[in-house]
Amino acid sequence: MDISRKLGIMVVTGVPAIVGGGIVYYFFGSYLQVIVYEIILLIAALGLLTNSK
Repeated sequence: MDISRKLGIMVVTGVPAIVGGGIVYYFFGSYLQVIVYEIILLIAALGLLTNSK
């Protein structure tokens, strides 16, 4: 996988991290749920980056 595709995956997962983090905080009112949400996104992004050819 070339570097531009890796950067694209990080951008595509970075935008939901910022916007989704705000939405999660709005609904739950705690940073603990935001951290859990961010960790789930990080695991998904790393899975995409490491398993792609």
